[in-house]
Amino acid sequence: MPGISSTEITRIFSAQKEFQKQLRLTDYKVRKEKLKKLMNSVYTRSRDIEEALFKDFRKSSSEARLIEIYNLIKEIKHTIKHLKEWMKPEEVYPPITFLGSSNKILFEPKGVVLIISPWNYPFLLALNPLVSAIAAGNCAVLKPSGKTPHTSALIKDIISNLFEEKEVAVFEGGGKIAGMLLEHKFDHIFFTGGIEVGRSVMKSASENVTSITLELGGKSPAIIDRGADLHDAAQNIVWGKFLNSGQTCVAPDYILVHDDNEEELLKHLKNSVEKFYGTDISAGNSPDLCEIIDIKHAKRIKTLVKDAVKAGAEIKIGNENNHKGNFISPIVLRNILPGMQLMQEEIFGPVLPLVTYKTEEDIYDVITRNPNPLAMYVFSKSKKFINRMVSTIPAGGVTANGIAVHFANPNLPFGGINNSGTGKYHGYYGFKEFSNQKAYMKLPKWNILKLLYPPYTKNVKRIIDLAVKYF
Repeated sequence: MPGISSTEITRIFSAQKEFQKQLRLTDYKVRKEKLKKLMNSVYTRSRDIEEALFKDFRKSSSEARLIEIYNLIKEIKHTIKHLKEWMKPEEVYPPITFLGSSNKILFEPKGVVLIISPWNYPFLLALNPLVSAIAAGNCAVLKPSGKTPHTSALIKDIISNLFEEKEVAVFEGGGKIAGMLLEHKFDHIFFTGGIEVGRSVMKSASENVTSITLELGGKSPAIIDRGADLHDAAQNIVWGKFLNSGQTCVAPDYILVHDDNEEELLKHLKNSVEKFYGTDISAGNSPDLCEIIDIKHAKRIKTLVKDAVKAGAEIKIGNENNHKGNFISPIVLRNILPGMQLMQEEIFGPVLPLVTYKTEEDIYDVITRNPNPLAMYVFSKSKKFINRMVSTIPAGGVTANGIAVHFANPNLPFGGINNSGTGKYHGYYGFKEFSNQKAYMKLPKWNILKLLYPPYTKNVKRIIDLAVKYF
């Protein structure tokens, strides 16, 4: 909503605060009906969604349907199926000192929530958290990315036809609009994006003492064991890395491969790139590769490659000059040094550094330079090797012998750790993220607490001593 005023934001925010008093009392039937309407609208407008994504950065219709539409539909269906169960109070056992009491965890909506979504999957990552917010009974303000104006406008059109603004409102625009929204005291903020902006959002949240979910990113490694199936690993990595032209928060940022396997892996990577995208990869001949979101990001990626080559890196797949406008062809590099800039920051593009190791200690040394990745991938035939990697390297999530598919399971929590984010969502975990888990205890008329009231006589002290020692 370009040109929106702070007064207009405050008006809608106040309306949502008032409406939340009514909305928080809705049962699962009402919430499920809203989710069904949203799902049906996604089905109905699927062609519009594909067209908007193509206009924004030439995303192929197949990729749009597979990633943006399918994952959202699956999330909605999963939530509809399980919402009644999730909303039930969770019974918990009391300590023996409160035997006879009733103890529950009640799930109540946090209130009015703000969702700030990114440009890389602009439809999915805007509406996926909204599904959880609706399921939990919240009002929501959604700020989709200003870098994908066609998709953002479509989101606003879909939402405004399904919800009154006092329940769900959409504000289009860039960082200025986000800044105006962050001045308001929301009950929860859900942000997906880069770490630098994430820090700013977290600072704003802290000033209002607002709970926050940060879905960030980082340098997610793909670790290939010495005895792994290199053909299978290469196909998985090429698909997961060059999906969305590398603009995926859970894309493998670099490969760690044993010295002995480097040459063979390169052959399999090259074969996979050619099989998936053809031998002549260019803007005109690669319909399954989208563009980089804008010229600024394209220049940044090209600079990372050029600087690495100057510092001694060797391009083994692709061509640093094979680009047109915002399109960059897939590139794989070897001879990577730790000090290169592409090993200092998340690449977020179709550039894949290949780093070799000799020992497992080498693996740990490389990963700890950029700790706590959002995702980690391990390719191995050895359960022991996989377990060692999983148990010793902190990461937001892990897929063994695959890429990114843990994101697609609504029964798994998705999110980062420390620098790669805070909080989890998807399925039940998203419902919990947007809910206040309220503790509730109901005491019977007679309870042991009455024996512990002052004055603290010898008998009372004896009961306290017994409780401390035995209960």
